[in-house]
Amino acid sequence: MSQFIAPDLTQRPPRSPRVKLGGYVLLPRLLDKCRALVAGKNGEYRFDGKGMNRHFLNFTGIDEAALQAEVATGKSDSEMLTWIQANARTPREPWEIAQWSNYHLQRGPDSDAETLQHFAEKVAQFSTTREDITTWFDLLDVDDYVSFGGQP
Repeated sequence: MSQFIAPDLTQRPPRSPRVKLGGYVLLPRLLDKCRALVAGKNGEYRFDGKGMNRHFLNFTGIDEAALQAEVATGKSDSEMLTWIQANARTPREPWEIAQWSNYHLQRGPDSDAETLQHFAEKVAQFSTTREDITTWFDLLDVDDYVSFGGQP
């Protein structure tokens, strides 16, 4: 087994939520945040069962604490994927993973007024003129970029 080096999320963001591992969007980002937390280098990034992390954990049926314990052993991405496939309480077929990932790639704010307002306020923190920030992944990518010195 390899010893995977934890990213320092005080110096750079985790991988984009668009990056896939085993067909799953969000998974590489979740692993980055978990590894950084274990190493005490998570900065402002959270690894918990909330937000985007919750969507992956619910879809696979993976227990958050068990995942964190396994990450702490130093497994690589491919080793973690194998562990997830073996321990998912809700095993998924490749087509289900692809459909779930495609949904999240395109997912914007829900149509209720509160969520739409929250999304608009978050986007406005970066720009009032950009019209290309339409999905949650767009928002996360811009937030990561700006957080480490980029211009919106």
